[in-house]
Amino acid sequence: MSHCLYPYLATYKEEWLSLSDGHQIYIEQSGNPKGLPVVYLHGGPGGGSSENHRRYFDPEVYRIIVFDQRGCGRSTPTLSLISNTTADLVEDIETIRKYLAIDKWLVCGGSWGTTLALCYGIKYPKQVLAFILRGVFLATEKEYNWLYQPSGAARFYPEYYREFLQPLPKGERSNPLKAYHHIFSGDNELAKAAASKAWYLWELRLSTLEYHQIGLLKVEDTHKALCMAQLSNYYFYHSSFLEENYILNNINAIVDIPAIIIHGRYDMVCQLGNADELVSAWSNATLQILPQAGHSGFESQTINAICKATDTMANFLYENKE
Repeated sequence: MSHCLYPYLATYKEEWLSLSDGHQIYIEQSGNPKGLPVVYLHGGPGGGSSENHRRYFDPEVYRIIVFDQRGCGRSTPTLSLISNTTADLVEDIETIRKYLAIDKWLVCGGSWGTTLALCYGIKYPKQVLAFILRGVFLATEKEYNWLYQPSGAARFYPEYYREFLQPLPKGERSNPLKAYHHIFSGDNELAKAAASKAWYLWELRLSTLEYHQIGLLKVEDTHKALCMAQLSNYYFYHSSFLEENYILNNINAIVDIPAIIIHGRYDMVCQLGNADELVSAWSNATLQILPQAGHSGFESQTINAICKATDTMANFLYENKE
């Protein structure tokens, strides 16, 4: 049987969870209310969730939980940086689990969502049944350099990289993370909007090999561009609020938890070496390399691999249910 996204399924419950620090987190549930609980962590930081994220999972088998991380998507206040760190996002995941009265759940995510999933597992390993991760990002200095310095992805996309640098003062282009941070920290809203579009377009251009299916890449969702650019820059400028090599240095906390890792061979956002390095240190993880895929979670080969992985993991977890 070939796999593809499961048919569109409306949520059976949508709500906003109010937190003590003023954030309201958007949460949606779909699928089988009595099914295997799974939480999907979206990318970014700031990417927001998509109705298609829930379509990775068989709605007859899974109780599907998707939410928008602080400051993006339908969570409010938009672009708030107050109490917005990786540690805060990890605690939000645990707060949601407790709020929904879930004992343990399958934790899935893509790109930045893999970073969050791994950090959550390190902090709360007893709450994790298993992982499915796509496009591994370990939040290390070499990964930031790959994305934003001229010696990395820019060598493959030099013309797009020049456009990425265009909003920055010429004297500040040697450190794009810092230069973008200056713009996003300022009061010039027009400059912020232009910089957000350039930042977001750079990532979009790196993300997919399937332009013929996804269409010409345009920044049409202004809200998403603002959230993605400004929150990603805020996190990466601060090294994602993690010590260097935090995930690999703490991998022993989750080494016994089963995981399926999916990664496109031609991923230009998160290099395949990240996933290989992770799996080399993780005895209970398997790596599936997709030979004709890039970074996007919605390329055809990637969709098939994720949906197959969710079916495989559901069978495994039911067969090994305590």
